[in-house]
Amino acid sequence: MPKTLLIIAHAPSPNTIALAEAARRGATHPDVGDVTARLCSPFEITSGDLAAIDGLLLGTTENIGYMAGATKDMFDRCYNDWLGRHEALPVGIYIRAGLDGTATRRALEGIVGAQRWRLVAPPLILHGDWSDSYPGEVEELAMGMAAGLDAGIF
Repeated sequence: MPKTLLIIAHAPSPNTIALAEAARRGATHPDVGDVTARLCSPFEITSGDLAAIDGLLLGTTENIGYMAGATKDMFDRCYNDWLGRHEALPVGIYIRAGLDGTATRRALEGIVGAQRWRLVAPPLILHGDWSDSYPGEVEELAMGMAAGLDAGIF
C-alpha cells in the first residue's frame, strides 16, 4: 500500500523554492519505493490535511529569530484541531536560517512534542549565507524519510 508524505514548505524566495523542490525530488526518488509526495505552502494547509498522510516534512524560514509567519499562521489555524488526532506521526524538519535557527528549532520541537509527533531525525538547520549544498541536504532528508515510510520504519 502506498505511503503519503506531506511536505509543507514556506518558500518565499528562489533559494527556498529550490529547497522545497529538493524535498519533493528526494521524496519521489525512484529508489524510495511506493511513496506519494504532496508539496504545499503553509497557507494552503487546513486541519483536515493530516488525516490521510503517513508522514510530514516541514520546511520553514527563520524570521527575526523565529519560525516564518506563514508557518506560525498554519499552526495558529490548525494546532488545536490536530491535538490528539495524529499521535506518533513521523515528522522531519528543515529550517533555512539566516541566524542560527535555535529559537525556530526549539519552537518547532515544542510543537512536535505537544502534538506527540515523532521527529525522525534532528532538525536540519541550514544557517548562514546560502550554500549550494543546501538543496542536496534537504533532498537527502526527504529521501530518507520517504524510504523509512516505505519500509515501515516510521
